Amino acid sequence: MSEILCQWLNQELKVSQTVSPKSFAKAFSSGYLIGEVLHKFELQDDFPEFSESRVSSAKLNNFSRLEPTLHLLGVQFDQNVAQSIITEKPGAATKLLYQLYIALQKKKKSGMTGSEMQTMQPLTSVRLQNMKSEAFRERLRNLIPRQTDFNLMRVTHRFQEKYKHVEEELVRVQFEKDERFQKLKEEQRCFNIEKQRLGRRRQNEIMAKIQAAIIQIPKPASNRTLKALEAQKMMKKKKEAEDVANEIKKFEALIKKDLQAKESASKTSLDTSGQMTTDLLNTYSDDEYIKKIQKRLEEDALAREQREKRRRRLLMDQLIAHEAQEEAYREEQLINRLMRQSQQERRIAVQLMHVRHEKEVLWQNRIFREKQYEERRLKNFQDALDREAALAKQAKIDFEEQALREKAIHEQIAVERAQARYQKHYSLCAEILDHILDLSTKVADYRMLTNNLIPYKLMHDWKELFFNGKPIYEQAKIKYLPAKPSEEQIIELEKRDLLDGKDYEEYKNMVGEWSLPEEMVDNLPPSNNSILGHVLHRLIEKTLPSQAESTVPEVPSFAIKGCLLGKTFSGKTTSLKSLQKDFPIQILSIDTLVQEAIQAFHDKEEVIEALPVQQEAEEKDLPGLQDSNEESQDQQNAFSEEPVSSEALPATEGTNTNERPKTEEVKTSDSFSELTVRAQLGAKSEKLLKKGMSIPDGLLVSIMVNAINQVPVDQGWILDGFPMTLNQAKLLEEALTGCNKEQIELEAKRTQISTLVVDPTVSKEVPVPPSALDFALLLDISDSSTLSRINDIMAEAFLRETPSEDISQHVAAENQDKDENQTLKDQIQHRIIGFLDNWPLLEQWFSEPENILIKVNADIDKESLCQRVKEIVVMEMQKKKNKVNKQLEEKEAEKKEDTSPIEAPPLTPPFPPLLEPEKEKEITPQGEASKTHPAKGKPQSGSPKGKTQGGKQPVKKSPTDSADMSPAPVVPPLPKPGSEEWVYVNEPIPEEIPSFLVPYWKLIESSYIKTIKTVLRHLREDQHTVIAYLYEVRTSFQHFLMRPDHKQDFVAHWQADFNSLPDDLWDDEETKAELHQRVNDLRDRLWDICDARKEEAEQERLDIINESWLQDSIGIAMNHFFSLMQAELSRFQDTKRLLQDYYRAMESKIPVEDNKKFIRVPLLQLDGKDVSENQLKIPLVPRISISPETAMSKPKLKTILKGKMDNSLENVELNFEADEKLVMDTWQQASLAISSMGNAQDWRPEVTGTWKTRG
Repeated sequence: MSEILCQWLNQELKVSQTVSPKSFAKAFSSGYLIGEVLHKFELQDDFPEFSESRVSSAKLNNFSRLEPTLHLLGVQFDQNVAQSIITEKPGAATKLLYQLYIALQKKKKSGMTGSEMQTMQPLTSVRLQNMKSEAFRERLRNLIPRQTDFNLMRVTHRFQEKYKHVEEELVRVQFEKDERFQKLKEEQRCFNIEKQRLGRRRQNEIMAKIQAAIIQIPKPASNRTLKALEAQKMMKKKKEAEDVANEIKKFEALIKKDLQAKESASKTSLDTSGQMTTDLLNTYSDDEYIKKIQKRLEEDALAREQREKRRRRLLMDQLIAHEAQEEAYREEQLINRLMRQSQQERRIAVQLMHVRHEKEVLWQNRIFREKQYEERRLKNFQDALDREAALAKQAKIDFEEQALREKAIHEQIAVERAQARYQKHYSLCAEILDHILDLSTKVADYRMLTNNLIPYKLMHDWKELFFNGKPIYEQAKIKYLPAKPSEEQIIELEKRDLLDGKDYEEYKNMVGEWSLPEEMVDNLPPSNNSILGHVLHRLIEKTLPSQAESTVPEVPSFAIKGCLLGKTFSGKTTSLKSLQKDFPIQILSIDTLVQEAIQAFHDKEEVIEALPVQQEAEEKDLPGLQDSNEESQDQQNAFSEEPVSSEALPATEGTNTNERPKTEEVKTSDSFSELTVRAQLGAKSEKLLKKGMSIPDGLLVSIMVNAINQVPVDQGWILDGFPMTLNQAKLLEEALTGCNKEQIELEAKRTQISTLVVDPTVSKEVPVPPSALDFALLLDISDSSTLSRINDIMAEAFLRETPSEDISQHVAAENQDKDENQTLKDQIQHRIIGFLDNWPLLEQWFSEPENILIKVNADIDKESLCQRVKEIVVMEMQKKKNKVNKQLEEKEAEKKEDTSPIEAPPLTPPFPPLLEPEKEKEITPQGEASKTHPAKGKPQSGSPKGKTQGGKQPVKKSPTDSADMSPAPVVPPLPKPGSEEWVYVNEPIPEEIPSFLVPYWKLIESSYIKTIKTVLRHLREDQHTVIAYLYEVRTSFQHFLMRPDHKQDFVAHWQADFNSLPDDLWDDEETKAELHQRVNDLRDRLWDICDARKEEAEQERLDIINESWLQDSIGIAMNHFFSLMQAELSRFQDTKRLLQDYYRAMESKIPVEDNKKFIRVPLLQLDGKDVSENQLKIPLVPRISISPETAMSKPKLKTILKGKMDNSLENVELNFEADEKLVMDTWQQASLAISSMGNAQDWRPEVTGTWKTRG
């Protein structure tokens, strides 16, 4: 984007300074280049006032001058944007230039300059913009610091940079010093290591020398033989053994002597102690003293034993030490002996000692290393525990932050929705206020045009437009419409159609302007032709398809049927699970059903032959939903589905339809048809899901209905969270009841196809079928509660995580639950928004026919919610039981009523049987009576009830005859068509007749309505034209009368001459006579001016009167009324021909072509051109203009009364009377033509009544 802007600035506009992407922010920070760009597009006229300097005052001046121009272009610009650009914030200048580029391109296409754009703005907007500019300049001055502050900031910044440089230099010097010190330490360490290495090397050399010195022992004398050495060794060993044995013997003897001495000493001590004790006992008889002595003796004995033990232990330790010393000595002697044997043996001994020492060192090192490993493992384990604790703590913090973010997002969405609702309401209120202002201004304009006499029709039209939300003023011209009209033209067309419809309704119902005067109220024409309405209703019934019968069971079931709705986590599934434990109710969840259907397809679930009836029923239910599936898919822009029962799932693409299917395809289709309905639906669902598409509403409803059909009849069921949209509710209602509201509306429309006539026998109200559900329960919960519940579930799942050694036992289930919870958490916002969008329509659906909706507050604990749902279900079950019992009682009562008339004897004489169709045709009123009394003839397409076989009407007798007859029989009045006593002729007609007559009647009706609306529209438009023309004539004539004259100039000139006379001539007689003459001349001149202006005004008035506009307007209005007469006459003639064909078809006769031409009402010829009759489709009559000379034969009284009127007005009045006479003559001719057609001989008498009702 920056490169495009740079190319536009440098190459196309060629600004004074070359701009590059890197210098974008700096180049536009002063605002000079922006002003230059606007100046090149002729939008910134004050560009010479701009400054290229970068001081704060120059920037403030530049941006203050830029702000009005940018707002004029519609570019978003405020003090924050200006501050961002001035402070060279990255991206701010680029964003503004891009918006400016788009706005300038749009302005370039429109071709408007800046002054033109400013002049097009309202004055209030200009003032408001000036106030905003002043406020912007003040705020920008507060935001941008002064130049001194900029300089101070620059100096401060320079000193800060210098301080940072000094600090960096100090840090660098310190770092170099530390590096040198570290290097010296490293060199010292290397020197010490080398010194230690040299010391170890010298020590090794000394040890080697010592070992070499030890090893190099001089060899013994060679005169000793090996045997002598062995003998010497044996002698030495024997001697040592004898010495040891002797020492042992000596030691044992010493021990025996000690033991014997101890035993003798103990005996003597015991004897002496016994004597002493006896002496003491004899001497002292104190027990306490005896006890003390005994205790002392025991202590002494114990001390002796302890001393003996210690002595023995000491001797044993000495013996062991001696033996160890002897052993060490023997080893030393043995080593010395072995070392003396040979040099090799001594080397081996040294090596063994080294190996033993190395083994000991290795063992100690291994023990030390194992301790280190153990400590490291413990440390790692502790670190892992600490890390897990830290991660858990951090995860908890992240989870809480995520919950807060989710809540903030939800609050933002709620605010946006509230803002959208506010904007919608605000726009509606603003639109209503605009319409009120338009209506007020329109009324004010027409009050001025009509001198406060606004016609009722205009006010009524304006009110209709206002109440229907249409603009009153004209938005666009619709005289010549393009192929694709604009929105304004479409609005104008809607306004025209609305007013045309209202005018047509007033004309048809004869209200408003078309209402009859009071003297004609008693002679109102009939509002409806009942016989024609019956004929049309019968014809239309034969053309329309028959209505599908609803599948209502004969015996009502006590099983309850309902649905539980609500937002996600509102407690639907929990409440239903708790409810299922207490009641035998089947719970149906659409998610579970879809999974089961897909699993059934994977398991190849086939149809069981033992249940053919059930399978056939399921297959019948499935195609019944195909139409609704297609409708739902059209609404969702999804692809069309194929019937499950007829075609296989894997459809081949790009194949020719004429080719025969392959054997494999036939086999797959056969195998697919063997699957159950649930498996087939699962296959289609899986196919859609694999393509990444959502399952359409029709398929979901098919799955749900299939599951409902599997539920036993006597068992109730409740839907869990279904339906979710209005389309699903409609499809479910149609699938369960067999009634479609569209078909019901079609049935209602069937009775209202004809707007001109209505059959009174057809009931206008169509019964509303009962709902398929007994109740719809809504668990109402707030959005915050929903979010808190999902957060609680996620937190519980987080705390429930097991340690690492137990994860293997629960990993599958926990991962699945965790994924599902995470998916729900990700989708919770969309689900809430979807529910809020769909619920108003669902609420209206469940509330309108019969209110089955029940709302429950779900912001409570689980137990209370389950208890509340249980109570509601119990109450609904009781209601269903009472309702079913009432229906059964009503059916039993109807059966009793049906059987009672058969069993009971007839109490009243039976009614006479209805006449057969053949005889009914013969019963006709007399033709003479219908001819002589056309207005009093009754429409008769059949015979009234109670009529005799003769079918003759009673003849009216004269008063004398009636006086002769003493008891005058009371003749009941004849029934009127449309009443309950009237019997219609319903003989069979050929099948092809309705297909011909119904379109013919629609053509008659449409042409009649279109003609009437067109004429009424022209009359309405002509009314506006007349009002505007009369206002223009009135104002122009007033301006003509108020034009300036020169009387005041003459008076002023005479006054100046009179005042200019000198004083000495005032007394002169000749001067006085001259002044009197001047006064007379002035008076004559003024009268001449007044007479001339009067003559000019009279001439202008005569010109206005003699203008042909009034005659032309009256002629156009007459032609409009003649067109209305022609529309009524054409409708009568076409209806007559339709009824002729209908009754001839009823008599099995071929319709006869009517060679007679239709009667045409002539129109008034407005221009004087001569046109031959062959060139005219509609006859024209010349206009009769009556002059005052031709009207002299009128009575003198009229002439006397009009003596004061001039000839022009008399001419206008005479022409108006001639036009009125022409209109009356034309109306009489049309009425006479209708009467003559009604009295034609080729009409059957019973048919005459069918058309004469229209009047």
